[in-house]
Amino acid sequence: MVNIKQTLKLDTLASGNSVIHRLDGRVKLISTIIIIIYCIFSSKLIVPLILETYLLIIIYLSQLSFTDSFKRILLLLPFGAMIIIFQPFIQPGNIIWSYSWLTITDKGLQFAILLLSRLIVALTAIVILSSTSPIQQIVYSLRKLKIPKDLAMILSIMVRFLFMFIDELENIKKAQSSRNFDIHSKLTPYKWRLKQVGFTIAMMFLKSYEQGEKVYQSMISRGFSDKSKLYSEKEKLGKNDYYFILSLIITLTILTIILTLFTGDISYLGYNLALN
Repeated sequence: MVNIKQTLKLDTLASGNSVIHRLDGRVKLISTIIIIIYCIFSSKLIVPLILETYLLIIIYLSQLSFTDSFKRILLLLPFGAMIIIFQPFIQPGNIIWSYSWLTITDKGLQFAILLLSRLIVALTAIVILSSTSPIQQIVYSLRKLKIPKDLAMILSIMVRFLFMFIDELENIKKAQSSRNFDIHSKLTPYKWRLKQVGFTIAMMFLKSYEQGEKVYQSMISRGFSDKSKLYSEKEKLGKNDYYFILSLIITLTILTIILTLFTGDISYLGYNLALN
């Protein structure tokens, strides 16, 4: 089960006081989206390399731990790596390795490297966003960017009670441990253990439903409506926000110039890895 201490540590980490933490949430959110889109739609390997370097500089300015950040990236990496790992075997091209019916092509390997680099950049950008922006700030930024109010309200309420939900899971886990229950124990029948896990899930469902009713009644009694502000944030962008936007524009401009003028001089890094 999820450790409540690790979750609270992430929330504390996102509430830091570095120059990146103090940026407006809308700036960080839009910048993250721009970096991911720019990287995904480029077929040059040098693009994710330069963008990853830029993101590493941001991690340093954010006073985040490189070790912890890389660990979080590695935890998320398998979700996309499962798709990447098959690319060398299924893409057409010149065969560079074969064993029985398995073959690896040069185009497939190049495409897999490109996809992996894109994935690392996207995950790094997301890790930085989540490590420097409290979830409430992200929800508020989405609301300021005109996403539907109902969706923003649902996200905000979900975030507020996420820690309560995790804490309840921890309490159930402690109660089970105090009664010597171990889901991995072979001293009890597997079907019985599976049945107990089912009871736990049903209990959490009932507790969630009951808590939802209490929250709804409390909100109604306090005059809550869809126009109520659940989080307050500065309305105008500051100097640091504009400096950050300018740094991103300069980085992408320089990168575009390199791709336009010097692609032929940077060998493999500028090689077009697209399948076409």
